[in-house]
Amino acid sequence: MPSSLPITDISKKTALKFVILLSVVSFFADMTYEGARSITGPYLAILGANAAIVGFVAGFGEFVGYALRIVSGYLADRTGKYWTITIFGYICNLLAVPLLALAGHWWVAATLMIIERAGKAIRVPSRDAMLSHAGQKMGMGWVFGLHEAIDQIGAMLGPLIIATVLYFKGDYQHGFAILLIPALLALIILAFARYLYPHPQSLEIPHDNLEAKGMNSSFWLYLTGASLIAAGYADFPLMAYHFQKTAILSPVWVPVSYAIAMGINSLTAPLFGHFYDRRGFSILIMVTVFSCLFAPMVFFGNATVALIGVALWSIGVGAHESLMRAIVANMVPMNKRGSAYGVFNTGFGIFWFLGSFLMGVLYDISIPSLVIFSVVIQLLAVPLLWVVMKSVR
Repeated sequence: MPSSLPITDISKKTALKFVILLSVVSFFADMTYEGARSITGPYLAILGANAAIVGFVAGFGEFVGYALRIVSGYLADRTGKYWTITIFGYICNLLAVPLLALAGHWWVAATLMIIERAGKAIRVPSRDAMLSHAGQKMGMGWVFGLHEAIDQIGAMLGPLIIATVLYFKGDYQHGFAILLIPALLALIILAFARYLYPHPQSLEIPHDNLEAKGMNSSFWLYLTGASLIAAGYADFPLMAYHFQKTAILSPVWVPVSYAIAMGINSLTAPLFGHFYDRRGFSILIMVTVFSCLFAPMVFFGNATVALIGVALWSIGVGAHESLMRAIVANMVPMNKRGSAYGVFNTGFGIFWFLGSFLMGVLYDISIPSLVIFSVVIQLLAVPLLWVVMKSVR
């Protein structure tokens, strides 16, 4: 096996194999931590946490899960150790999940949840930078849309595993423990991917005309708009807390609702990527306007309406998680993408944390205020995204 892929071996087939391999890693990884996240809200409640604590833990976890990316992305570009940083991040990200089975107090569980998010923060910029090298042959939107689709299938199956455990009278601890299996499978396949593709940079030939651009004004404006949208996303643990408190959904149906959302995400992500490669930025604006309606449906609706709201929430989150990576890759040269992903995700995560914590507080005070805040702050991003669309054209 050669130590690297030679430049002459660059092909769409080679790039596709690399994307699929990393997508399978994400498939098992998402099965692990998304399965856990489908019940972390109710789990914290059982351990004695209130809505403000649930909102804080979820928001702070997302903050850590994004804020550390500015450091890991910079280190990846500075050292070139993309694989090393990715593997270390996956280890922290995945092994924290089964340890939740041993948590006896809410603060222990909260700490493990934050460690899991920190692990994801460490590995995401490096992994996304490696994935972006395949975009030259496949199209950036398609690369990240395909990756998002495959990992969201895992994200759908993870909550279904938890729901099955609960259906057969298992408890939350049993659910966390069984997620050790996909966690280990993800790490094994990741090591295999490292062996086959030690130098994924060889998949892309750098373009000199992009190298000088760096993170320009369009990048920062897009970051501002995306951060406003992030502030309006209620984290799923808070929605799950609402479902349990109001008994809108039974305990088994809470993870099932999350699985449905992830399934919809897996179907829409490649479509969004396809349309982005052909139509550009307008698809993101359309999704933003459409998906911001999730909040009134989730927090005001009955079971059916709430499930539709969760689906809209998933479409919005999935679009930004897939298209954001493609958009940033097209704005920034290959040797600066790790840093760009880190910077972008840090800003995104700070606003996600602030918004999640505020919505957790608002939930205890006034649910209508929570809904108004969520919808309005997301719509404020639309004019900014429109300006970015005009500038990148």
